[in-house]
This record gives sequence, structure tokens and C-alpha cells, in this order.
Amino acid sequence: MTRMESHMATDPVCGMLVDPHAGKPTYAHAGHTYYFCSEGCRTKFAAEPDRYLDKGAEPKPLPLGTLYTCPMHPEIVQEGPGACPICGMALEPMGVAAEGEENPELKDFTRRLAVGATLSLALLVMDMGSHVFGLDLLPFLSPHAKQWLQLALAIPAVLWCGWPFFQRGWVSLRTRRLNMFTLIALGTGAAFLYSLVATLAPGLFPAAMRDAHGTVPVYYEAAAVIVALVLLGQVLELRARLRTGGAIRALLDLAPKTALRVGPDGKTETVPLASVHVGDILRVRPGGNIPIDGTLIAGGSAVDESMLTGEPLPVEKTKGDRVTGGTLNGNGSFDMRVDRTGAETTLAQVVAMVAGAQRSRAPIQRLADTVSGYFVPAVILVALAAFFAWLLFGPPPQLAYALVEAVSVLIIACPCALGLATPLSIMVGTGKGATQGILIRSAEALETAQRLDTVVLDKTGTLTQGRPALTDLLPVAGTDPGELLRLVASAESSSEHPLGATIVAEAGSRGLAVAPVSDFDSVTGHGIRARVDGRSVLVGNARLLAGDGIDTAELDRIAMPLATDGKTPILVAVDGRPAGVIAVSDTLKPDSAAAVAALRALGLDVVMLTGDNPRTAAAVARQVGIATVLAEVLPEHKVLEIRRLQDQGRIVAMVGDGINDAP
Repeated sequence: MTRMESHMATDPVCGMLVDPHAGKPTYAHAGHTYYFCSEGCRTKFAAEPDRYLDKGAEPKPLPLGTLYTCPMHPEIVQEGPGACPICGMALEPMGVAAEGEENPELKDFTRRLAVGATLSLALLVMDMGSHVFGLDLLPFLSPHAKQWLQLALAIPAVLWCGWPFFQRGWVSLRTRRLNMFTLIALGTGAAFLYSLVATLAPGLFPAAMRDAHGTVPVYYEAAAVIVALVLLGQVLELRARLRTGGAIRALLDLAPKTALRVGPDGKTETVPLASVHVGDILRVRPGGNIPIDGTLIAGGSAVDESMLTGEPLPVEKTKGDRVTGGTLNGNGSFDMRVDRTGAETTLAQVVAMVAGAQRSRAPIQRLADTVSGYFVPAVILVALAAFFAWLLFGPPPQLAYALVEAVSVLIIACPCALGLATPLSIMVGTGKGATQGILIRSAEALETAQRLDTVVLDKTGTLTQGRPALTDLLPVAGTDPGELLRLVASAESSSEHPLGATIVAEAGSRGLAVAPVSDFDSVTGHGIRARVDGRSVLVGNARLLAGDGIDTAELDRIAMPLATDGKTPILVAVDGRPAGVIAVSDTLKPDSAAAVAALRALGLDVVMLTGDNPRTAAAVARQVGIATVLAEVLPEHKVLEIRRLQDQGRIVAMVGDGINDAP
């Protein structure tokens, strides 16, 4: 370092040297002043200083007790990292890595691939240039010097880049579980060792094998290219698994990172969710996600639980009701007691089910492993047979010819395609599906899709729009429909209930202006009372109206067919007399019926699987032409229903749009 450089500061964002006396942007953090080359770097650092200060640090280890498994052999599970005793691959954590945390094996293999691809390309051009194009790219080097240069390039390309494969190959031999890595290690190792002997001692080979310059053909480029191709396949597969980890983290992000804890003195403090314990009292504010599973002990609200149950309408929650972490609170505020934390919460259990589904391998990959178990011994036997045949019956010098032929068999049989073709085909298949809006949850699902005979459809958000809409406005005789909607919308304008917002929005879309409201009263679980333009308006269920002495027989008659069709009827009374019924429902998507018909035309059996109530589910099924309906099914039970269908011998596809369908 020069004297000038010793007086320079380093920009923590881009790494450039900055003169502290040149008037460049600065930022003070944790008692230290940092200097930046530009205002852009300063802005990035100010937003996330820890990200740039810790970027050189090693990833933090996962907590003690974390279980690791082999991606190729999921039956291998152990506490802490290590290597698979069957195939030698690095074990991966069964938990969910933190956002931004790198897979150390992916990082290592990517670095080895960058080196291996560059060196193997150089070796390939050097060796094949003269064979294919008749070009001598290094005319100033003698044939012996060229082989020494190839050796210098092959040592890192084969030995360092391919070292993980040699380790796995040795493990497979030691455990007598022969696989793809056994042949890769034998093939590339034999090619390198043969070429090394040919370079160092060409005189050991018969004269017939030496050219006019006295050199023996070498296979450095073959060994290097095989290593690079297998590394490419491994990197593609590791990247695909890393992306599935991102999908799991998206599920975890449904729960907030902090919670508002209520102390014994009634004061609140914001604390990390990790520090919340069973029995703590948390306060949930309007519009926020519920942080964790618990029981409501004070206050009340309507909670959107559609991500878990598929029910599009918010659920009223009062004292004693259970609430689930990750669900969305409405406009109310309440206090809750924490019942479950960590891996015991509903959201964590859903994430665990998704993670288990994604730790899977395609049957073709397992088939490749099985075939390798028979193929490897066969290749070794053929190589030994060739060796002894040339040793016993070949021309002199028999040992040299025998070694060359045995090595040739191992090189030719090296299955670089097994390490590249399967991961690459899976990457292309899943990528093509993604461009068509299809998320393929695992390699096995991709391969199994060709044999499908049953399609299971979620209801909310899949067949339906996933949000409530006003579908029916039915006044009693003598009541104007527009006036009925205006009065109800005016009363609901003071309500915090999501259905009220739907009615107000519908009135606005029809050009109806809401009027001022007085004497507003919300009766939890029943409806609302209000005065609009001096008129008494009741909006809610039959119990609310009956409590004010109103005969609801006529309104019940109007509401019954609406309820049968899976809609939510809302009764209305004005000035003490029945005025009409408004129905709200989650409406069908325009193309749902056509999509179901197309699936049935393909010969597929279509089943609806939903957390909604049987009446609503049956009504939607009738409209789209589905005969089999499974309703009121919770997320954890959805998996059981799918397995029950599979136990009947069916090949099942599941179509859904949310966390309740993720497992």
C-alpha cells in the first residue's frame, strides 16, 4: 500500500478508495464516520448499514438441534451438518434459511464451476483445435511443452474443481452404495492419471502409441469437461432448491416480525416476535396481521382467515375466540393471550408441510441412482475384463495396452449426462411452467403430471374472485330498490365491518350518495342500528330484527333461497317494518365453468376441496359443474384428503391460490 492509499477511506458499498478530505458524502453510524464515493452509495448505506458492514462475514450457523437431510436420500436425517453416508452429498438443513443466507455448497460449487468451465474450455480449444479445424493455436510450443501446459491447466480443473466428486465417489465405494459419483470419480480419475503418466513417462507406452514427436495422446480435456458439466448440473439443482426456500420464506413473512406486548401495568412495548412466550398478552391494532396463535381476551374485530380456511368473508371474533398467526385483522382492536409459539403455531406447521413437500426428487432421478448401482459394477467388470484380455492375449507390451484399454472403458462409461441431463430437464420444465403461470411444487410432480386422472380445485380465489360482492337487492313490495340500498349504505358507512364496505362501494358505483347518520349502534354478531334522514334503519340477521319486535317471516322467505345458493343474506327493516333483503357473496370467475368443462373433456375427474361451509361449496359446485365436493376442510386436513384420494390409486393434481393450499 502506498502512503497516499494509507490515508484513503474505503466506501463500504462499492469498495472504492475515497479521500476523506475531498468533500465526499459521509454518514455516521455506531460512533464511526463512513466516507462514500457518491451520494448514491451513501443513500444505500443509510438504508441498510448492517448489510454492507457484515457482507464479508461468514453466514451464522443454524441453531443447535437443527436437523439436516440429504437431498438425494431423504431417509438420512441427522442433527447438525455433515455428509450423506450413502452418496456423500452435503446435508441440507430441514429448517428454513434466513433471507439472504447463502447455501455454502451452492457458493462453493459456483466458484468451482467458474474455474472449471474456464479451464476446460481452454483445454478443449487447445486439444481439439488441431483435430477439428487443423489449427495449431500454440505454434511456438513443442508437443511436449503443450502437454505440460495441459497438465498445469488440468490439475486445478480436475483435482480442485472435481474434488467433491472424488470424495463422494470414495464414500460410495467405502459404503458399497455405488452411484453416479462412483463412475464420475473413476472415469475422470482414470483419465487424469493415465494422461499424467503419458506426460511424465511416455516411454512406458508401446512405440505404436507414440506419435512422431514421441508423445502419447492424453485425455486432460475429457476429464476437465466432464467435471465442468457435472458441476453445472449440481449448480442448477442447488439453485432450484434455493428458490423453493424463498417460497417458504414468503409464507413465513405472513406473520409480522414484531408484536405489541401489554405489560402488567397496562403499558405496551414493541418486541421481536422471537421473544414472545406462551401466556404473554399482545395487543392487535386495526388492519395488521395477527402475530401468533392465541385467544382473544378483550375487545373484538372481524378477522380475514381466508388464507387458512378459504372462507372469503371475515369472521367475527369476540372474547374467548381463537385467532391464528398470519391472518389479517379488520378494523377492530383487541388483546389476545398467546397460546402457541415457534414450531407449534399453525403457520409454522403449514410451512413445515410445504418444506417437506419440496424436499423431493423426481422418480427418474431415483431411477438414475438405482441404475447406477447396477451400471457401475458392470462397467468395472468390463474394464477388468478388457485389462486381463489384453494382458493375456494382447501384443507386447501387454501391460501398457491392458492399462490403456481399461482406462478407455472407464472414460467412455463416465455418466456426465446423469449429472446434467436430469437437473437441466427439470429446470427447463419448471421454467416453462412458470411462464404459463404454473408453479410446479417438486420434480416428482413434474414427472407425475403426465399420468394425472384427478384434479382437485380450491374454491376461494381459484374458482371464485376471492372477495365479497353485492349480488342481490330484493325489496319487499312498496319499497324502492335504490332507496333501500341508499339507506343501508348510509347506515353501513359508519360500520367497520368489511361487508358494510362492500355495500357502500356498490352504492357508490350506482351513483347513490350516502346520507349523514346519527344514533349509530353496532351489535356484535347481529348487525347495526342507525338513524338516516330521521328514519330508523336496522341491518343484520333475524335475531336483531326480532329483538326490536319486527316480524321477519316475509324476509326469511326471501332469504332462504339466497342462503341455499351459498350467499349471505342481510335483512333490512326501516321504521319498524320489513324493507328487504340484500345478499353478499363471493362471485365466480368468468372462466371457471369453462375451465372445469375443459378438464372434464380431457377425461379428468374434478373435485372441489374447500374450507368453506358445505352449503356455499355445493352452490358453487352446481354453477361450475363439479359433482364431488369436500367442504369445511382445514389446511392440515387438506393434505389428508389428497392422500386419501391417492390411496384410492388416483394420480392427483391440486390447484389453489393461497397458503391454505400450499401443502
